[in-house]
Amino acid sequence: DAFLAMAIAARASDLLIVGGRPVYLRVGTDLLPRTPSVSPEHADRIAKELVPARLGEVLEKEGSCDFAMEHGAHGRFRVNVSRQRTGVALSFRVVPREVPTLASLGLPEALAAAVRHQRGLVLVTGLASSGTSSTLAALVDQINRETSRHVVAIEDPIEHVHPRKKGLVSQREVGLHVRSRAAGARAALRQDADVLVLPDVRDRETARLALSAAESGRLVLVTMRSPSVARAVDRWLGLFSPVDADRVRSSLAASLRAILGQRLLPSADRSRLHPAVEWLSWSVALDGLLREGRTQEIAGLQRRGRAPFVLRLEDTIAELVRSQKVTAEIARRCAPAELDEARR
Repeated sequence: DAFLAMAIAARASDLLIVGGRPVYLRVGTDLLPRTPSVSPEHADRIAKELVPARLGEVLEKEGSCDFAMEHGAHGRFRVNVSRQRTGVALSFRVVPREVPTLASLGLPEALAAAVRHQRGLVLVTGLASSGTSSTLAALVDQINRETSRHVVAIEDPIEHVHPRKKGLVSQREVGLHVRSRAAGARAALRQDADVLVLPDVRDRETARLALSAAESGRLVLVTMRSPSVARAVDRWLGLFSPVDADRVRSSLAASLRAILGQRLLPSADRSRLHPAVEWLSWSVALDGLLREGRTQEIAGLQRRGRAPFVLRLEDTIAELVRSQKVTAEIARRCAPAELDEARR
């Protein structure tokens, strides 16, 4: 409890407890030691207290497990427990009590318009710890506040808990309520879902079901790990075999509504993170590139495109510097390729 309270008081995004090491907090992008070393026995006791009984065997066989926990005083956390050289390691991601909004995250209004479509695919992409989970939660919250649609979310684990508002949000956790993401996506097609939410799509079957749901008239929100919008398209197509390439490209072109790429840059005082984003929404030009398999030209389309269809990463980084939210030095260190492109 004391360690969790410490993380909340410091406004940390993560708390790490590792046997034989100090307790660390991640504040902004910095990992800071906060206590003397925690004994391996102490860390092991914490793990045994927190790991759900259903995951005990998973931890023993696979060496790690993931779950969410709700603490009465300190709120909700996403937890990973793993075994390593000096003993057990616990990583807690702090889940804010309030579900974030697009405005509170500093994200473009164009993203709100994307989820007002009745059908289609909206893809949010970024590398690990780039804020995609928070963005997805904000999109679901917007739908929940504005419409009476039924949202089915397949999560691993459930992070933000969406309260009842105008809509209905059904949250299913992999391993607890459903066997796999793909099984949850398949079942959602029979659950009168208007919106399907699939975080961290990484396998062919889940990607296929996402496209099928979008083509059948549902709005599908997904996240995927990739460093950029252009790479996200290639990674999505790369999940499928070459034999299916033409069919998948045609399906993606027909379904895709928008792609948001994002990364987080630390503020000048390193106390918080600001999103730098790139945005590409459907256009005739994008449709043509997808259908013809000319995905290598998407980056060029981003450079040539104009609002409201395109928002370039280098432009949003430059705006963060102009508004003094981040320093030029941090911007150059975090995104040198984009700033070099902007100078050219």
